[in-house]
Amino acid sequence: MFTKLEKMLQILDSRAEKQARKSAETHGRRGFLSKVGGLMVASALFPVLPFDRSMGKAYASDGSSVFDETSCDYWRYCALDGTLCNDSGGTNTSCPPGSDASKVAWVGTCLNPDDGKDYLVSYNDCCGKAALVGSTFCFTSQDERPGYRMGLHNDINWCMANDNKGYYCTVALLVGIVDE
Repeated sequence: MFTKLEKMLQILDSRAEKQARKSAETHGRRGFLSKVGGLMVASALFPVLPFDRSMGKAYASDGSSVFDETSCDYWRYCALDGTLCNDSGGTNTSCPPGSDASKVAWVGTCLNPDDGKDYLVSYNDCCGKAALVGSTFCFTSQDERPGYRMGLHNDINWCMANDNKGYYCTVALLVGIVDE
């Protein structure tokens, strides 16, 4: 009985040896090491890849305009009082060509519904061009302070510090996250 078992083990052993030798002939150590190295680099970069944090929420389909940058209801415009630059030849973060950002600005605190965090948003007027007729005007001054002291409310011509004081539109720049 041991002889049959020994023969089977010898056959399995020889087959495994042949397969290992064949693999060693076709696949060298360098190829193996390069594959292992590539796998290690890929696994180190995996945590920095972007991924969807919305947890399956469909924002575009619910009819909400909090994520439409051309709407006054966009979350970043919570304290905006002026014309949207992305509707006037610029973007929500850059002035249109031919205009300059104001040297002074007001700051609002806006809640981003996507991540539930409050952000400081700097509102800079773009100055130097004539106002564009038909652009979207927003007056979404949440928690606006009364106008008894300059700088505490947004109903001011913030282009007053620039050489050309003509107001054109307003951009909304993210300054940072509000610490809790």
